[in-house]
Amino acid sequence: MKAIRVHEFGGPEVLRLDEVPTPDPAAGQVRVRVEAAGVNFIDIYHRTGLYPSTRPFIPGREAAGVVDAVGPGVTELAAGDPVAFAMHPDAYAELVVVPWEKLVRVPDGVDLETAAAIMLQGMTAHYLTHSTYALRPGETALVHAAAGGVGLLLVQVAKRAAGARVIGTVSTREKADLARKAGADHVILYTEQDFEAEVRRLTDGKGVDVVYDSVGADTFLRSLNCLRPRGYIVLYGQSSGPVAAVDPQILNQRGSLFLSRPSLAHYIAGRSELLERAGDLFRWIAAGTLEVRIDRTFPLPEAAEAHRYMEGRKTKGKLLLLP
Repeated sequence: MKAIRVHEFGGPEVLRLDEVPTPDPAAGQVRVRVEAAGVNFIDIYHRTGLYPSTRPFIPGREAAGVVDAVGPGVTELAAGDPVAFAMHPDAYAELVVVPWEKLVRVPDGVDLETAAAIMLQGMTAHYLTHSTYALRPGETALVHAAAGGVGLLLVQVAKRAAGARVIGTVSTREKADLARKAGADHVILYTEQDFEAEVRRLTDGKGVDVVYDSVGADTFLRSLNCLRPRGYIVLYGQSSGPVAAVDPQILNQRGSLFLSRPSLAHYIAGRSELLERAGDLFRWIAAGTLEVRIDRTFPLPEAAEAHRYMEGRKTKGKLLLLP
């Protein structure tokens, strides 16, 4: 089969299309023929070595497809079943072997490209708003990168499922329009406005209850200044680079703040939690209350171009690779 592999850490050019042996499912495993694989910032972290991996490796942590074969002992799934997964490696490939308990059956009414687009970023939006900081009606959230893959979903879930007030930050007017359409109450164009000053103005100086920050180095310290006393900063990504070392005393000085650095893997560690989060998302999609915006699709051999597009801060929704 064909797969993208990383033989050395580096820029997008290290993503190489290779011919590799077709994997066979062992006991408890399922082989999935990939119809679409999601492109996420975690893939860039692995490619660059920020998250080290043994090389060569196949990147990608999210995909949807059809069951191609099942290993011994698997009775829950059969050949032909539509399935999706997140936080399992080797997605940038024509075929991938996955433990059956990490797979979610894709229901009628949700196509496989949408399923691939929702698993990692959608479940991230779900756990951020329902578990890491469980938003309540009337509370205010600041969402950085509000028109990105996670951002557009996070705005919708915070508004429609949690009933919160949402302030989003974006880099362009086109992205501002997308964030507003997703439900953001206020959108700050950070290339033209000081987002910290704008947040203070929009909250009458009180600050927001929670900041969902996927940007990292460029926003972290100023995000702290946007919080109310005892507010939460949820750092769930670092698209601009890792945050430098922080003295915990700064949390005290700025209002007894809380800091969390969560990962989706810890919020879908049990199968029941995985099914609950994915199930909510699929129901919202089927009901038309959650819109999944696929920005661009790329053929599998063009994985490097997909990474360049994402690193260039051009994304306005989800990127997919199509084997």
